[in-house]
Amino acid sequence: MTSVRYVAIGDSFTEGVGDDLPDGRVRGWADLVAQGWADLSGADIEYANLAIRGKLVWPIIEEQLEPALALKPTHLSFNGGGNDMLRPRASLSGIADAFTHVVRRCDEEGVVLIALSGANPSGQLPMGRVFQRRGDLLTAAVEKRLEGRDDILRAFNWPDLELGTPPYWDEDRLHMNARGHHRVAARVLTALGLEPPGEWWSMPELPIAGQRGLAYYRQHVGPWVRRRLTGTSSGDGRTAKYPSWTTFVPGATGDGRSAAGS
Repeated sequence: MTSVRYVAIGDSFTEGVGDDLPDGRVRGWADLVAQGWADLSGADIEYANLAIRGKLVWPIIEEQLEPALALKPTHLSFNGGGNDMLRPRASLSGIADAFTHVVRRCDEEGVVLIALSGANPSGQLPMGRVFQRRGDLLTAAVEKRLEGRDDILRAFNWPDLELGTPPYWDEDRLHMNARGHHRVAARVLTALGLEPPGEWWSMPELPIAGQRGLAYYRQHVGPWVRRRLTGTSSGDGRTAKYPSWTTFVPGATGDGRSAAGS
C-alpha cells in the first residue's frame, strides 16, 4: 500500500489558531486529521503543515504551494480567502481563481486535493450580514470551479449551521476553538472515507470566555484595525510549524503531536 504523505497549506484556519495547547502551541483540525488518519487506518502518516496565520489567498499560493508540492505529497489540503473577505475590496472571483490554480497544479503533480471552505463566524461578528453574503457567494463560486471533479475531496464547512454557533468559537469570535477544530477534522476524515470518532462532531461545550461590548473591540477589533493601517499581519515573522515531514503513528497519546519527527 502506498504510504500517505499529507501536506496542509493555508492561513490561521489551517495553522490551528484557537485550538491552543497548554504549552502555547496550536493544534487545529489538520493536526487532528493526521493523527485520526493514522489511528483509523492503522498506518503511519507523513504530515507537514505550511499554513501561516494572517495570509491572504494569493500569498498562500505564492509562498506555500510550490514548497508543499516539492515535498512530493500524496494529498494536499487547501483553504484560503478568509482574510481577504475581511477587506472591503476583496475580489471573490480572484479568490476562486486561486482554487483553480491549486487544482491545476495538483493535477500536474498527481496529488489528491482536499478542498475546504472555512467555518462561518458571521453570526457573532460586527457587520456579520456582510460577511455572510460574501462567504455564501465565495462558496458558490468555488463549488462552480470544482464542478464535475469528483476526484477532488471536499470538506465545505461554511454551510454548517451548527458549526457557526458560539460554542464552537474562540473568544475573538473569528477563530474556532478546540470543539470547532474537532468538528472540521471529522468532516475531512469523512471525506477521506474514514469514520471519525463520533464525539468529534460535537464535543462537550467549552466555557465561553472573552470580552464583550467595548472591551471586545479594544482587545480584538482594535489590534486588527491597527494591523490594516500599518500594513502588518499577525503572521509576520512566523514560520510553518511542520515545514517538513513528521510521522504521526497510530495510537499516539496526549495532544496529537507525540509522533516522532522523520
